[in-house]
Amino acid sequence: MSSKVVADVEAAVGGIESGSTILIGGFGSAGLPSELIDALIANGASDLTIVSNNAGNGEQGIAALLQARRVRKILCSFPRQSDSFVFDALYRAGEIELELVPQGTLAERIRAAGAGIGAFYTQTGFGTRLAQGKESRIIDGKGHLLEHPIHADFALIRAELADPLGNLTYRKSARNFGPVMATAARCTIAQVSRVVGIGELDPEAIVTPGIFVRRVVCTRGRRQAGWTESAA
Repeated sequence: MSSKVVADVEAAVGGIESGSTILIGGFGSAGLPSELIDALIANGASDLTIVSNNAGNGEQGIAALLQARRVRKILCSFPRQSDSFVFDALYRAGEIELELVPQGTLAERIRAAGAGIGAFYTQTGFGTRLAQGKESRIIDGKGHLLEHPIHADFALIRAELADPLGNLTYRKSARNFGPVMATAARCTIAQVSRVVGIGELDPEAIVTPGIFVRRVVCTRGRRQAGWTESAA
């Protein structure tokens, strides 16, 4: 059986082209696939649409991607934090497009893509500026907006452990958006701390089955895990 583990982050992001839509996991720094983002910057792809919880912190991670002028549009819930100055400057200059999506709606739109749901109604945002241009209806006496799934070309996520088949486990709050994002992209790329042998992961602990994962890259600790390419 072919292993999904690739040699390095450069190989992991290979094939990501300009104009791609990319889901990026993480809640702040928790679960952020930082090494994959750095490799994406080096990759050179531009005119990207990024879907993430926020618009980056400081000058690292997603903020570094924005600073490199690689992003055309971002869909997120929290674009403005105390250290989101890179996004703030680009937005005020009209150099990036923003689609603001409430956090629960963002998660559900991504989940809907993975579950094959065509669209769904939610009360969130009804009667606000977020409702502009969206279909609405009254259900059980309450106003709802129609929201559509977010499909992506790629998902960059971070997990704790993987096996060569791409099965993933997560560490505590680093789990956040990773599992739903893995189901919603044509190609999911997972950055992990360790790769273990086939059969070493407890099936009950696997959160993301390998069927949703195309590539795995270990950013540290592969040798300590006792896993080798030949063992795959």
